[in-house]
Amino acid sequence: MTNREFFLKRAEEEFPVFLRVFKALPKDKLDYRPHARSRTAAELVWIIVLDEQTASEVLDTGKIRWQEVPPPVTLDEMMAAYEKAHAELTPRLKKVDDKTWEEKKVQLLVEGQVAFEETLGMMLWVGLFDAVHHRGQLSTYIRPMGGTVPSIYGPSGDDMGA
Repeated sequence: MTNREFFLKRAEEEFPVFLRVFKALPKDKLDYRPHARSRTAAELVWIIVLDEQTASEVLDTGKIRWQEVPPPVTLDEMMAAYEKAHAELTPRLKKVDDKTWEEKKVQLLVEGQVAFEETLGMMLWVGLFDAVHHRGQLSTYIRPMGGTVPSIYGPSGDDMGA
């Protein structure tokens, strides 16, 4: 299995886990944040959506122009945007050849400046790791928000049957 094939496998296996975490959030408490310096639950969900959307951007342009924009008002809108971005990205990733994956240089731009340059494959891994990181943050919000923490990589204290 190549690195690209492994990425595709992991991305497909993580997709339903992201949705489980999103669905576990109480929809009326998306403004929750554990500390004044922390992002709100809505902002964390939206960062994950942006990570998925920018993967298509880097395939199209060789660049990610990172720009945080406010999230939509509802969790349903955010989940729909995530599902749409994932549905559009997956077939496109399957068409990327291993040489492009391993050798094509792409850039992450923040405020118009190159934050870093890496191979396409590494940039996409960084995006997936960033999304998983933010999902972990988000999962710690669920119980204090009054929700039930779903299974992520196995049972949770709230979901023992997974």
